[in-house]
Amino acid sequence: MADAQAKNPLTVGTDSLSTARPCTLVIFGGSGDLSRRKLLPALYNLALDGVLPTNFAVVAFAINDFDDDRYRAFAREGVEKYSRRPADPALWADYERSLFYVPGKFDDPHAYETLKKKLEEVESRFGIPGNRVIYLSIPPSLIGTCVEHLQAAGLVTPEGQGPFTRIIVEKPFGHDLESARRLNSILLNVFDERQVYRIDHYLGKETVQSLLVMRFGNAIFEPLWNQKYIDHVQITVAEEEGVGTRGGYYEEAGALRDMVQNHILQLLCITAMEPPWSMNADVVRDYKLAVLKGLRPITGKDVETHVVRAQYGPGFVDGVDVPGYRREDKVNPNSSTETFVALKLFVDNWRWAGVPFYLRTGKRLPKRASEIAVQFKAVPQVLFTQNPGAPIEPNVLALRIQPDEGLSLKITTKRPGPKLRIWPVLMDFRYDTTYGNVSPEAYERLLLDVMAGDATLFMRRDAVEASWKWVDNILDAWSHSGTRWLPEYPAGTWGPLEAEKLIRSDDREWRAL
Repeated sequence: MADAQAKNPLTVGTDSLSTARPCTLVIFGGSGDLSRRKLLPALYNLALDGVLPTNFAVVAFAINDFDDDRYRAFAREGVEKYSRRPADPALWADYERSLFYVPGKFDDPHAYETLKKKLEEVESRFGIPGNRVIYLSIPPSLIGTCVEHLQAAGLVTPEGQGPFTRIIVEKPFGHDLESARRLNSILLNVFDERQVYRIDHYLGKETVQSLLVMRFGNAIFEPLWNQKYIDHVQITVAEEEGVGTRGGYYEEAGALRDMVQNHILQLLCITAMEPPWSMNADVVRDYKLAVLKGLRPITGKDVETHVVRAQYGPGFVDGVDVPGYRREDKVNPNSSTETFVALKLFVDNWRWAGVPFYLRTGKRLPKRASEIAVQFKAVPQVLFTQNPGAPIEPNVLALRIQPDEGLSLKITTKRPGPKLRIWPVLMDFRYDTTYGNVSPEAYERLLLDVMAGDATLFMRRDAVEASWKWVDNILDAWSHSGTRWLPEYPAGTWGPLEAEKLIRSDDREWRAL
């Protein structure tokens, strides 16, 4: 019986692999970097796995003067360079025949008529019943223009009135609460909320998805998942690289907008949410929204004591001398944009009352790593007090999101020998060593979910606006602070001294990653 169960794992929630429906994926900005590095390789890997719908095609729409053959060569180049699995010559011929390209400007109404004709031709050839997924891999400033022209060209079918039309929108979802509301209004003037998929690739990572199963599928964790047993939670998203060629964008964003408002707050929601009564998309998203609404606002003087911001300065990364942020290309030499932010926050509900959540993210840190670490409260120091200066280390459950996806649990054991010596042991699980293959890329799962109509891992309008409302308090305090120069941390280090003081003031330490 045990062997039979192992060979037939339980599937929960929507099974995207079996319910992805025939459709055409229309990629606005299909000749851009995101398509080359992520979208086209993701689709190729789905084809390798045999899980794409039988009737499926891709139509890219962009300003580059490509034709179908040139676009297929562009896709082959991206797959060969960025795919997690190499291009298979036998499969490639079948895969590339479903790739098409339409050149045109996003603000040209005639280009949309050309796109419409191409879609009708492709759908007739591939037996696709008019279902379309539109991926907007474009700057936010162009979304309104594209949405209006899509509607005017008759490329949007209202929800429930025929073949489906679904639209995927990349972050950033606005610059602040006001702009997020404006962007949502633009989208919802044409689309129903059920048709809009706001994509955050972090939510497609294997470990993030598995967090729900780990919490609610194991009796040993959920009874302890509260303020009675948990001391604090740390969420770290560390980036090794600097801003690179994105200096202009980063000057307008900064770490708080670029990482905390979306990625990190979503990780917090999954970590802190109550057990949902169903895995239905809106039920899960309702429970995540409740976490955002329960966040204690950080306002006024509290920003100074609960939030740290800084910039990376010159330093050494892998033995190479790298410039500080203010010397990067397209960055104001007098910039006060943060490349690092650390926060202490609280979720004011019964489960988490008094439990601090420490968040940190930054560029030019020593390594690329993302982790959620739950530290449990220490046991009473009654039985093992031979050395009060070295108390027993607390239990820590750490979920590695990237790289080396997996989880570890630190427990206390007795070291072998005649004396009673306490020793911490790490129980470690890794996806690659356990399952023997590379985990799917986030975009693979997310694209398949949109084809299946499963919005569980996508952000809803109210969640986007709730997160911006919370973040805006901090941004407002910063804008009124008059600060001209931020603390610096040398590139290749774990951030400024101020971040260490933030957590050490509570007699805690940042985890070493």
